[in-house]
Amino acid sequence: MADSPGGRIAGIVLAAGASTRLGRPKQTLDLGGMPVVAHVVERVLASELDEVIVVTGGAGEEVAAALAGYPIRIVPNPAFRDGQSTSLIAGLRALPEDVRAAVVVLGDQPGVDPADIAAVAVRGRAVPPPPIVMTAYGSERSHPVLFGRAVFPELLAISGDQGGREVIRAHASEVAVVASAHPHPPVDLDTDEAYRQLLDAWPRP
Repeated sequence: MADSPGGRIAGIVLAAGASTRLGRPKQTLDLGGMPVVAHVVERVLASELDEVIVVTGGAGEEVAAALAGYPIRIVPNPAFRDGQSTSLIAGLRALPEDVRAAVVVLGDQPGVDPADIAAVAVRGRAVPPPPIVMTAYGSERSHPVLFGRAVFPELLAISGDQGGREVIRAHASEVAVVASAHPHPPVDLDTDEAYRQLLDAWPRP
């Protein structure tokens, strides 16, 4: 991945969840012959960001093994049980100084579209750059979300089981929105029912 005009933009894949609702590691569930997290990473890589970091925690060794050979950097989060904020912070702290923004992608959304990841990155390179870019699925805003370095200090101060929603709320008037071609956000694999539905809908090899 080559450096991009207008500054480097990294991807942060949050794949540290303990999968407490599902009862087994959702990151490594089989989906079309591949682990779920591998689908996510392949889609992030296809969006041609400048660097990709995957934050691991629950089932960290299994997730790392599932991603062996991909051009990514694994960042373990020992505090993953303290909530999603700790994984976001771990990813941000691992970014090189020359990264101007990060696109956050959830590790349990294998249906995320590379075009949506690329679109928020392109919008994030605008001049002047927006502090936050979100993806709009109809009237609903969701991931992937880009955070510019201007809001990194605020993100590093969050705590608990939240991502950047409080920071997004604080900058509501400055958030840029990129419309997705999809009517709904990609499915989160939080339950067995969601996994079964995704298996039924996933294209056969």
